[in-house]
Amino acid sequence: MLFLLAGCSNDLLGLFASDDFQKREAVWNTFVFPEETERSLSLTVPYSFLVITDTHIQGDDTNRFEDIGDIVKQNGDSFVVVTGDITQSGKREELQNFIDIAGSFGVPCYPVLGNHDIFFNNWKNWKELIGSATYRIDSGSTTLLVLDTANAVFCSRQLDWLEKQLRSSGKNTFVFTHCNLFIENAGDIQQLTDIRERARILSMLDGRCTAMFTGHVHNRIIRKAGGVRYIIIEDFKRSGTYCRVYVTEDGMRYEFLSVK
Repeated sequence: MLFLLAGCSNDLLGLFASDDFQKREAVWNTFVFPEETERSLSLTVPYSFLVITDTHIQGDDTNRFEDIGDIVKQNGDSFVVVTGDITQSGKREELQNFIDIAGSFGVPCYPVLGNHDIFFNNWKNWKELIGSATYRIDSGSTTLLVLDTANAVFCSRQLDWLEKQLRSSGKNTFVFTHCNLFIENAGDIQQLTDIRERARILSMLDGRCTAMFTGHVHNRIIRKAGGVRYIIIEDFKRSGTYCRVYVTEDGMRYEFLSVK
């Protein structure tokens, strides 16, 4: 069992993350939410999308997650991705609250599994209400690859899966997961526990990925390695921050905005 001692508000009551990675692997690329129609994107360049992280929905406290729907409608964004810790403790009612709000956006909202989302062995709720924690979405020249790092590891089999997906991914390939690959200061605790996995994924994404988005540490960190942008976004719960990504024929650009 893995102890996650940094990031995620240091919730001492939830430090025990679920260790059932193999159970999660069994349902890769299967879906309950979003529904099939929302997984069939029709993207035409140029387009934009939003990325947020660490909403930490707790009970009826949504931390203004519903405001994202108005922002999407005002700007015409094509989809939203939430990179983990969607809920505070993975409770069924918290996940259902997320689904109800995300389902009102009018565009697909793709969830990423975070460590808080499987606290107290609550993976069963995610499986029943959302489905997979590792999946692929394609539309035209765009590929979205969602990875499971809720236990602060990728697992060699998941990286094998990723390597296979990258062989057929589109020109605009974006990877989303929860735990970050980079730290801000030398004294910070590295969130991914296996540096060999970190080296492997950096090598794999080089030349095959446009950007990778993560969260977890509640701080903004931007890095570039091998032509890939690694964008760690601060938590939505505290800051209300979202990242808008623009995809054009000339490439990608992004900006950070806030609902608060």
